[in-house]
Amino acid sequence: MTATQVQKLLERSASIEVLADLVKIDPMTLNYSDRIDYLAALEKQGAWLQALLQIAIVAVAGVEPTVDQGTYAGVDDPQREEIASTLNLAPVTAQSRIDVARILTQHLPATCAALANGEISSAQATAIAKESAALLRRGIDLDQLKYLEGEALSYSEFHTPTQVTNKVRSLVAKMDPVEFEIVAAEAKLGRRVTLTTQPHGMAQIVALLPAVEAQTIWIAIDKLARVNRDKKTNLNFPDGHSPKSSTSSACTSSASTSSTCTSSTCTSEMNNVGQEFPDFILANLEPMTLDQFRADALAQIADKFLADSEDQNLAHGRPVTLNLTLDLPTFLGLKENPGLLAGYGEIPASVARLLATDAKWKRFITDPVTGNLMDYGRLTYEPPQALVDFVVARDRRCRFPGCRQPARICDIDHAVAWEDGGRTSNENLGLLCRRHHRMKTHGGWKLISFEDGSCQWTSPIGKIFRVAARRVDELA
Repeated sequence: MTATQVQKLLERSASIEVLADLVKIDPMTLNYSDRIDYLAALEKQGAWLQALLQIAIVAVAGVEPTVDQGTYAGVDDPQREEIASTLNLAPVTAQSRIDVARILTQHLPATCAALANGEISSAQATAIAKESAALLRRGIDLDQLKYLEGEALSYSEFHTPTQVTNKVRSLVAKMDPVEFEIVAAEAKLGRRVTLTTQPHGMAQIVALLPAVEAQTIWIAIDKLARVNRDKKTNLNFPDGHSPKSSTSSACTSSASTSSTCTSSTCTSEMNNVGQEFPDFILANLEPMTLDQFRADALAQIADKFLADSEDQNLAHGRPVTLNLTLDLPTFLGLKENPGLLAGYGEIPASVARLLATDAKWKRFITDPVTGNLMDYGRLTYEPPQALVDFVVARDRRCRFPGCRQPARICDIDHAVAWEDGGRTSNENLGLLCRRHHRMKTHGGWKLISFEDGSCQWTSPIGKIFRVAARRVDELA
C-alpha cells in the first residue's frame, strides 16, 4: 500500500467499500505520515457508521417520544430499556442517545450529512444536537436553526467538541438575549452532584451548581480547612498528618466459615469517613496542603450530618452507611488482600483494616467456589430484618441489567408475587429500584429469580437478558 493509495482512501466518501480496503491494510507497514492518514481515514469511516447508528436508534425508539403513561410507564420507557439492555448502557445514557438521534435525523439534516460524510466527528455532532435541543423545545424559528447549524458546522472543521459547544452557546446568546436568559434559568434546573470512581482507592465528586451556591460551599469548605490546619499546627503536628479521632459508626459486617464453606468474607458498613493512614504510610507522606485539608473538610461536613441523623431516613431498617467487604485473614493482619468498598471497588488492606476497627460486624457465609452468599429463607410476606440484610448484602444494587441504583433506595421485591404463591426467601427476593419495580409489575417485563442470586429478564418484545450472581468480594 503506497502513500498515494492511503491518501486516496482518505479522500473518498465513506462507504463499505472504502472500509473494506482499509481493513486489509496493516498500519504497522506504513511510514509515520501514512499512519496518520490511515487513522484519519478510519475516523471518517467511524463517523459514517455513527450516522447509520442514529438511524438505527430512531428505528427502535420511534421518530417521536412515546406518550407518558404516568405511574406505570414514563416517556420512552419501553424503548429506552430495550436499547439500554441490548447495548449494555445505563438507562440515562440510552435516553441521551435516543434524544440526540431524533434531533439529528429530524431537525439537523446538514449535521447528519456532515457526519455521514466524515466531515465532523460523532462527538461534534452530539454537541451540536444537545445545544439545539433546548432551542427546539422552545420552538426556535427554522431559519434561525438553519443559521445556527451552518455556523456550528463551519466552526467544527478546526475545533474540538467542547469548543463547538461553547461556540453554539455564544451564538445563541447573541441571537436572542431573552432566550439566553431562559437558557440560564433552565441550566439552573440541571444542578446535580455526581460520583465517579478513580484508580488507587480514590473517587471524584463533581457538583454542578449555580455560581452563588457553589461559592457559598467553597467558602465553608475553605474556612473549615483553615480551622483544621490551624488546630493541628497548634497541637504540635507541623506536618499536618496527625491521626484523626473517630466518630461513632453504625455498621454491620461479617466474617465466618462453616463445615460446608471454607471461605470467609467480612461485610462491614461504616458511616465514619474520618479515618487516617497508619504510621508506616504517614512516614512517607509530604506535609498536608490546603487542598488536602479542603478535601477532608468536605468529608467532615458529610460525616457530621450522617452522625447527627443516624436514626432518620433508615434504608431497609438500617442507617445510611458505607459497606466494606474484607476477607478474614486480611482483617486479622495475616494477609494484605484489598478490601471492597461498595459502590466503588478495591481499597488498600491497611485502609480497610482501619475502617474495620471502627465498625460493627455481622456474619455472612459465602460459597467457597462462587463467592456468593449462601441460601436461607422465610415464609412470611414481610421479610425479617436478617433476611433483608442478607438480600441487601447479596444484590447491593438494582437487579435490572445495567442499573446502578444503590441498595439504600431500592425496594425489596418478590420475583413471584406473594399473592401468586411466591415465597419470602432469598431465592425469590431481590432489590429493584422504584422505576424498574414498576416496569416489572405494570410494564410487561418478566423476571425469573434463581437460588444463587442471579436472575433472568424478558422484555415486552421477548428479548432475554441474564444478570449473573454477584460475588460478594467483587464490585456489583
